[in-house]
Amino acid sequence: METVIDVKNITKSFRVYYDKGSQLKEKMLFWKRNRYEERWVLKGISFQIKKGEAVGLIGHNGCGKSTTLKLLSRIIYPNNGTIEMKGRVSSLIELGAGFHPDMSGRENIYTNAAIFGLTKKEIDERIDDIISFSELEEFIDNPVRTYSSGMYMRLAFSVAINVDADILLIDEILAVGDANFQAKCFNRLREIKKSGTTIVIVSHSLGQIEQICDRSIWIDDGKIKMEGTPREVHAEYLGFMGKKREEIAEKERKRKENNKKNDKEENSNVSITESNEIGKEKELAFQEPKNQDEKLKKRWGNGYAKIIDIAMCTSDGEKRTVFQTGSDVDIVIKFTVKNIIKDAVFGIAIYNSKGIHCYGTNTKIDKLDEFELKKDGQVIVHLRHLNLLPEVYTLDLAIECEIGLPVDYYREAYRFEMYSMYEEVGTVRIDHTWELSER
Repeated sequence: METVIDVKNITKSFRVYYDKGSQLKEKMLFWKRNRYEERWVLKGISFQIKKGEAVGLIGHNGCGKSTTLKLLSRIIYPNNGTIEMKGRVSSLIELGAGFHPDMSGRENIYTNAAIFGLTKKEIDERIDDIISFSELEEFIDNPVRTYSSGMYMRLAFSVAINVDADILLIDEILAVGDANFQAKCFNRLREIKKSGTTIVIVSHSLGQIEQICDRSIWIDDGKIKMEGTPREVHAEYLGFMGKKREEIAEKERKRKENNKKNDKEENSNVSITESNEIGKEKELAFQEPKNQDEKLKKRWGNGYAKIIDIAMCTSDGEKRTVFQTGSDVDIVIKFTVKNIIKDAVFGIAIYNSKGIHCYGTNTKIDKLDEFELKKDGQVIVHLRHLNLLPEVYTLDLAIECEIGLPVDYYREAYRFEMYSMYEEVGTVRIDHTWELSER
C-alpha cells in the first residue's frame, strides 16, 4: 500500500521560561530574568503510515503524543527531521478550534470547513449532512458560546468527517459526548476507514484504539518504545504503567513511614510485627519476568498473588478445550496468595486468532462487592450461552488490586476452540428467526 505519512527522525523542543517579563519596561530593567529551560519533547521518532491504515498513539501524559499530532497537522514544525504527508488533512486537535463564539453554528460550519479547504459550493452540498449528523438542528442558528462542550464536540466532529479528507487526525476528542453519540462516531469512523481514509488517533482509552486501529505506536519520553498490533503493544504498555503505579505506591508508603518516624507518638506505637510487614511489602515489589517461559507468556504483576491453575469446563464439570457454539462454559481459576490484597479485582479477556478483543469483563465492571484476598482459593466465571463462532481463541486472566495495580496479569493463559453446526460468519452468533409474508 502507498505510504501517506512518512515521519523521519523528527525532534521538537520548547523553551520553558522561569521568570520572563511581559512588558517592555520589565524586559529592559530586568533583562537577566529571561532564564529558560530547553525542554525536548520529541527526541528523534520515525514511523510510516499506509493509506487506509488506522494508527493509535499511546503513552503517559507529557510523552509527546499530542505534539506529534500537532506536527502532523502543521500547527507547529519540528526542530529537525522531515514529515511528508499526501492528501487533504482534516484534524480534531482541540475541541472547537477555529470556532468563533459569537457566530452561529451554521456560520461556524462554513468558516471551519473553509479552513479544511472546502469551497463554498462544496460546503453548500454538505451542510445538511453536517447538521444532521451533529443532531443540532434545533440549535444550529444559535451562537456557539451558548453550546455545551458536548455540543461543541458534535459540531466539530461533524465538520471534520464531512470534508472527504485523505488523512484524519484526532486528539482525545472522542471522550466527549454522550454514549449514543460516541457509538455513532465510532461507526462513522469505521465507515471512513473502509473508504480508504487514513486515521491517526491520540487517546488514553486503549479500548477505543482497539476498536478502530490496526496498529499502535507507544511513545515514551519522546521516543518510540514499541509499535505493533494493539494486542501486543497495549499489554506491554499496561505492564509498564503498572510498574510505574507500583513505584508511586512505594514512594507513598515510604513517605508515610517517614512521617511516622518524625512523629514521636506514632513511633512509640509501631510494633515489630508492623515493621516486618513493611519489609515483606518491599520484598514483594514489582518483579520483571525472570524465566523465559514467563517472558514468552507476557506475564507480570507485583507477586502478591499468583494464578496457579486454569481450566475451562462444561456446566457438568468436564474439562475441555473445544466447545460448541452456544454451550454453557465455566472458567475455573485457582490462585495462591502471598500477601493480603485489598479491593481485589478478577478479570478475563477473550481474543481471537487475529488478536481482536472479542469480550472482556471483571468483577468491578460487574459491580461485585469489594473483597480482600487473604487465603488461597479459586474463582469461577460462569459463561452462559457462549455464542462465539468457530475459531481458535485465547484467554487473558488478571488479578488486580486497589486502583488497578496488576497483581498477576497472565496473557494468553489458556487456548480453546469453538465449533458450530451453523455456517454463519463473523465473531458471535446472534439468536434469530426469519419471517416472510407475501401480499
